[in-house]
Amino acid sequence: MIKAIMKKFALSHEGAKGFIKAVVACVVQDLAFMLPVCLLYYLVSDLLNGTLPISHYYIFGFGTFAALLLILLTAWWKYNATYFTTYKESGVCRIRLAEKLRKLPLSFFGQKDLADLTNTVMGDCATAEQMMSHYVPQFWGSIISTCIIAIGMFVFDWRMALAALWVLPVTLVIVALSKKAQVYFTGKQTKAQVDVEDGIQECLETIRDLKSNNAEKKYLQGLNKKIEYLEGRHIKSELGSAMFVVPCSMILKLGIATVALVGGMLLMNGTLPLITFFMFLLVVSRIYEPLTGTLQNLAAMNALQVNINRINEMENTKELGGGTEFSPKGYDVEFNNVSFAYNTGETVLDGVSFTAKQSEVTALIGESGGGKSTAAKLAARFWDVNKGSVSVGGIDVKTVEPEILLKAYSIVFQDVTLFNNTVMENIRIGKKGATDEEVLSVAKKAQCDDFVSKLPEGYNTVIGENGSILSGGERQRISIARAMLKDAPIVIMDEATASLDAENETEVQTALSALVKDKTVLIIAHRMRTVDGAEKIVVLQGGKVAEQGTPEELKNKNGVYAKMLALQSMD
Repeated sequence: MIKAIMKKFALSHEGAKGFIKAVVACVVQDLAFMLPVCLLYYLVSDLLNGTLPISHYYIFGFGTFAALLLILLTAWWKYNATYFTTYKESGVCRIRLAEKLRKLPLSFFGQKDLADLTNTVMGDCATAEQMMSHYVPQFWGSIISTCIIAIGMFVFDWRMALAALWVLPVTLVIVALSKKAQVYFTGKQTKAQVDVEDGIQECLETIRDLKSNNAEKKYLQGLNKKIEYLEGRHIKSELGSAMFVVPCSMILKLGIATVALVGGMLLMNGTLPLITFFMFLLVVSRIYEPLTGTLQNLAAMNALQVNINRINEMENTKELGGGTEFSPKGYDVEFNNVSFAYNTGETVLDGVSFTAKQSEVTALIGESGGGKSTAAKLAARFWDVNKGSVSVGGIDVKTVEPEILLKAYSIVFQDVTLFNNTVMENIRIGKKGATDEEVLSVAKKAQCDDFVSKLPEGYNTVIGENGSILSGGERQRISIARAMLKDAPIVIMDEATASLDAENETEVQTALSALVKDKTVLIIAHRMRTVDGAEKIVVLQGGKVAEQGTPEELKNKNGVYAKMLALQSMD
């Protein structure tokens, strides 16, 4: 049962147990609300019989006090079991998803945009939190408590029980029939919501390009259409909900009418005691109340499955597994007949074989789209190869857990990612617990000192989201300093010096030369002067190795490398 609930509502083991407790609490509170009805029944019964001893006054008084106290206690229990437990589980769910994202392959992120993932972690979790705290336990609690009360009603009089309860199966059938429609409406609404969020995010990220091309008006027109479409989806979802909720509410009210009608007929025929008729009128005035409240949120409860499915999709995505032991014999990075495609039928690498040896700089060069950056990412196991193998020190990277493997890598990619923190802390990310002296040392070697000294607070200056107050070259130098601080045995640099001027590039290359001693260095670059000092060059063309060797060997070969060198020399 626990496992079924975990799967149904994307809950943890503790969350599923908490859900059961919440349902039980709702049942107990619904039954507690029937106690005043029972007390009133016995009071009226005594009055009709003309026998009301003084002791009954005390019993009724203490009974009323006890009933109110029990209602108060059950309300407190229900509040804790539904709200507090759910809020705690919501936090657990978000952390669980964040941990899952940390372990997923980059192929997953290639299939999902940021707005979609953000909507799952924040929006879907928030919706699930609201449903699980306010509506779902209450709904199941009302169903169970109604069934318990129904048994008691049948014990008193099966005819009146049928008159009161016939509406329940009818409304439940309507609920069941509405689920498919509500899932459809919510699916459309969620997609429209993600499209709007994606459009807003894209607008903010590309505002500079939109302004420079006078394209803001056209883009905003398209965004307005998405917003209007989302508004329409919300209206249709509300209308779709009303089509089922309103009939359910009306049918429940008919139960009161049928109890009055059937009870009146039986009372006239003399086959129903007046006190029983009175009791059923009291019960039906209360028994529909829990269901009426939950049915008003029928659409949201039915639609919850869409949000749960999106959460489960993320949680069920296969992780890049592997062992936690990684003891390579050296740090040579070897590609052995590697083939890879991001999407089926779109080959990026085809039978690539080369070895980047330790204590050497290996440069990957070639035309754009030739597979250079892909090869670097495969070396660090950001993806797994489709065919062949990538090994480090003789160990296939597929057999090593990614986080363990990446401890051996210092990586500087072309697209630099910085955080809204100080320069000091952005560099310190490379090595947890690094001293200020260590940070300053690598910052100077990466030529950061010159521009950082001009910032308002130097290394303690907060640089904004993704280093917004810095230039491209300055951001790249911080990234290089971060990689230097990590001081890992394997260094991957993907166009790491692309945004540096010639003078700074020369200085950074000098610093790197001293830093990469005894390390395996893999450099991807378009500038031939950047790779001219490499011990080995691998030319990738069309996803295949066109040629490889030392710079001198390839110059003498007069092949692709020699032609690229000649073209850049002419520039």
